[in-house]
Amino acid sequence: MSAAFPEFRLGAVLATSFTGTLSERHGDAVERIPTPERLVDWLEVYGLAVDSCTTDQLELARELRESIHAAATAAATQDALPGPAVHVINDRSAQGRAAAILTPEGERRWRLGSPSCVEDALGVIAADAISVIAGERDGKLALCASPTCRAAFFDASQSRTRKWCDMNTCGNRQKKARFNANQRKAS
Repeated sequence: MSAAFPEFRLGAVLATSFTGTLSERHGDAVERIPTPERLVDWLEVYGLAVDSCTTDQLELARELRESIHAAATAAATQDALPGPAVHVINDRSAQGRAAAILTPEGERRWRLGSPSCVEDALGVIAADAISVIAGERDGKLALCASPTCRAAFFDASQSRTRKWCDMNTCGNRQKKARFNANQRKAS
């Protein structure tokens, strides 16, 4: 992976991690998959390795990412799911031809239809989004408390009270800002 690009924000949930490839949505947005090659890198990190990606496939991926973000945000705020976003998620899920396989170590992996089929990888991501948004997992969708981020994330903590998409970025930034404000008040 090239150092010229911003680092990926990796999480345990595929669908919400994918939406994190565009961060700081309400501030200075950071695009973490600016090129087709960078999408190939991200997919590889999540065990969805493809040989190549075209510009058109990158656009399909971004459309899916934004649709997942819109639907996850609506679900987190208990609003109606946006119809166009649901349509894109369903279409990508139906178009994918990936198969779940069991490894000798007892882990689930994905076998894509062909080595360069980005659409198969997007199908896996869309299916994961459906599972998360439909509430099939133990946890809940939430939105990052950072006013510049507002990323959708999946809160699987025991109390379901997580505030930040990532404590190492948004959480630390907010804690530092609060500390500095308290220091200014005390002076």
